[in-house]
Amino acid sequence: MEKTFKITNEDGIHARPATALVNTANKFKSEVFAESKGKKVTVKSILSVLSLGVESGDIITFSANGEDEAEAIAAIQEIILNEGLGELNG
Repeated sequence: MEKTFKITNEDGIHARPATALVNTANKFKSEVFAESKGKKVTVKSILSVLSLGVESGDIITFSANGEDEAEAIAAIQEIILNEGLGELNG
């Protein structure tokens, strides 16, 4: 299960939203990944998420694999949209 977003926040995914994404991902049993610019990392680590260097205008895909993958992706989507970080892409 995956969803792709275009980041519209002028600061990209910086420390505060990255922390929200990591805290959310860690609530689920599923593995949750983010992929951008050819690099794929776990969303359960703040350093991994920040290492992507996601900036405004970048495309990022979140994927989850496990028993609660649909709920995990829905929760990630809620953060991206509600925090004003980005919009669904495609």
